[in-house]
Amino acid sequence: MSRVAKKPVDLPSGVEITLKDQNLKVKGPKGELTLDIHENVKVSQEDNQLAFAANEESKSAWAHAGTARALVNNMVTGVSAGFEKKLELVGVGYRAKATGSSVELTLGFSHPVVYKAAEGVTIETPSQTEILVKGADKQKVGQAASDIRDYRPPEPYKGKGVKYAGEYIRRKEAKKK
Repeated sequence: MSRVAKKPVDLPSGVEITLKDQNLKVKGPKGELTLDIHENVKVSQEDNQLAFAANEESKSAWAHAGTARALVNNMVTGVSAGFEKKLELVGVGYRAKATGSSVELTLGFSHPVVYKAAEGVTIETPSQTEILVKGADKQKVGQAASDIRDYRPPEPYKGKGVKYAGEYIRRKEAKKK
């Protein structure tokens, strides 16, 4: 039985939940998200809490309930507070410039790389070597940050590349003569 599914999701003020059949819609100050819940999961709303349970007593039904609870909790957090990923550019001449919903990256290639963000994701550059990816959908924010990092992942010899803020890059020793 899933321990995650047994814990209810608290709804902060300003967040509205609409449950129609197995379609859940969460609306808040940062946006609106929808989720189709598996048929093995039963969702009930009591006061300012959402409770999740399995329709049948099987391992897979409780697994679906725990997954649905985690996804809905992320949706509630996203529409109320939002999610943010911070990236850092390390290297001589590496810089980023945000323009609208896209970011132009200079990463040592012969051409600048332009990344266009998905809908619902905003990209900011507080400085030339920092990128902030923000949005209400946790999956889209993480995917956008991962796509930007994939253009030039950090290499282990000098540490040059695009890395997550706080990410530890394990360094290797250079070749001996």
